[in-house]
Amino acid sequence: MSDPKDPRRRAPGPPRQRPAAARPNAKRPGSRPTRPRGGPQSIRLGSPRPRLRLVGLAMALVLLAFVVRLLQVQAVDASAYAAKANVNRYIPVTLTAERGTITDRAGVDLATTIDAYDVTAAPDLLTPDRAEIPDAARQAATLLAPILGQPEKDLEHKLTANPKSKYAVLARQQSPQVWNQIKDLKAALADKAVKTKGTNVLAGVNREPHSKRVYPGGDLAAGILGFVNTEGKGGGGVEAKLDKQLAGKNGKLVYAQSGGRQVPTADVKEQPAVPGSDVELTIDRDIQWAAQSAISKQVKKSKADRGYVIVQDTRTGEILAMANAPGYNPNDLAHASASAMGNAAVEDAYEPGSVSKLMTMSAVLNEGAATPGTKVEVPNRLPRADRSFADDIDHETWHLTLNGVLAKSSNIGTILASEQLGKNQKQANEVLYSYLHKFGIGQPTGLGFPGETPGILAKPKDWSASQQYTIPFGQGLSLNAVQGASVYSTIANGGERITPTLVRGTKGPDGRFEPAPAPEKNRVVSEKAAKTLATMLESVVDDQGGTGGKAKIPGYRVAGKTGTSNRVDPKTGRYHGYTASFAGFAPADQPRVTVYCAIQNPTKGSYFGGQICGPVYQQVMRFALKTMQVPPSGKQPPGLPVTYEPGQ
Repeated sequence: MSDPKDPRRRAPGPPRQRPAAARPNAKRPGSRPTRPRGGPQSIRLGSPRPRLRLVGLAMALVLLAFVVRLLQVQAVDASAYAAKANVNRYIPVTLTAERGTITDRAGVDLATTIDAYDVTAAPDLLTPDRAEIPDAARQAATLLAPILGQPEKDLEHKLTANPKSKYAVLARQQSPQVWNQIKDLKAALADKAVKTKGTNVLAGVNREPHSKRVYPGGDLAAGILGFVNTEGKGGGGVEAKLDKQLAGKNGKLVYAQSGGRQVPTADVKEQPAVPGSDVELTIDRDIQWAAQSAISKQVKKSKADRGYVIVQDTRTGEILAMANAPGYNPNDLAHASASAMGNAAVEDAYEPGSVSKLMTMSAVLNEGAATPGTKVEVPNRLPRADRSFADDIDHETWHLTLNGVLAKSSNIGTILASEQLGKNQKQANEVLYSYLHKFGIGQPTGLGFPGETPGILAKPKDWSASQQYTIPFGQGLSLNAVQGASVYSTIANGGERITPTLVRGTKGPDGRFEPAPAPEKNRVVSEKAAKTLATMLESVVDDQGGTGGKAKIPGYRVAGKTGTSNRVDPKTGRYHGYTASFAGFAPADQPRVTVYCAIQNPTKGSYFGGQICGPVYQQVMRFALKTMQVPPSGKQPPGLPVTYEPGQ
């Protein structure tokens, strides 16, 4: 408190007034005049620091969210997201090499390839979880069934059999038209799915380029060509034998896909496929047609089980035709008979019968055991071993020359001639066997054809008592049709056997033609013996007593031999029915073509080879000679004697 006696303390007086600055509405010296109310207001800027703090906080939160998400993806849920990432992956696709073309000797296509597609799907994309609808697979099957020509249930089964699978083949070797229908349908469904936010049930349906094999000639040479199965591999014939060369080398394409679709912007790695080589056969398409037409008609007419015709160039060993009846169409395997889907001409082993007598006569002449004029007295019956042998007809004692034995196809005469091959029967058997072996019996033909039989020729020591007398006239051994033709081509070629060939060469992707290796050759009989045998075979066709009159061709000298043998039924293993055959070559004086015909188990009309195979031989041989432009014979046959007068 202040002292009341302080002289500085003022005396009481009127109250003091507050300074103007302390009074309301008082104006300070130098202050701005007050703006009248209702006029424009001044704007004062706030501090930026709070806003910067807010932005920084927001960015920190965003970065924190990214870090948390990254930890979740890479650490916490890594396996789950890795599984989902499989949907986006690189897919390897095989690029199928274009299969080589098979042509005849003139370059005419016999088997070729066209574009086709395998239709595939990704079943895992059609599961309820992935498709987000419960019946995606059923809907897809319903849409594809009429296009692919398959039952809906079958397609649905393919789409649902393995729900985790990313690949399933729905149909193979479909045409471009079929795929275009599927592609258009996929595009329409994709547009609809975008607009309605629905599901495209065909999103996982794709195509794989896959060539389709076609055979322009239908059933022409089907037994030779074979077929290609749905896996693109040769299933028979040349297609199987030369599958590696024809198939080429597949390539590989790797591309990225997402949700069953290719990602167009992703990298693509491609290893191009190497096309297969083209194969040129020795077959002449026109001669093949003639042979196939002739044997098919005769088999049908005779109501036979089957038949075959072989046409061979005698100078080169090349097979010009190899026809089977009945056959099949490799373009339509679904309707082909299983029994016809082979090449019976090389697969069937059968007893040749009298056409085999040519080999016995070759041995007799080449060994010098007899000549064409050697006299042979042929009784009506000939007792040997445990039986009595006979000819095809009963007869009085025949007085035949060796040439006559062949012309009349006498079994008894052939047995008597073969006995002259050795000092005793054992030695004669061994000599005969050596010639049969050199002719190629009991051995592969050299064609290397799938399913080929080498025939059956037992060693002489294994011949039964009766077999040593039946083998000389063609029973007790077996061969295939190509072997039978080769026997006659050997004689036509002057006694030298040329291994039969079916392939002339191949042409690789570089366009270079590679000829097939030259065939092996081996001499069987002397050229002199072969010429003599050719003349003897003419008697079979030209002589009134011969059995092959129906094989005559005006203007040409024809050498041939008939055959009719008991047939072993392949089902029972017992003799039942007959094998009819005819074999020969022309022109006899300048041989160019061999034709061999055999018909198994003819049941209507005649079953003799000269009657039903002779006409087939004549038709095919005439056509072949004309096609090859072989000139007619200029000389008449010498006409060797068939019989002799007793006592002379």
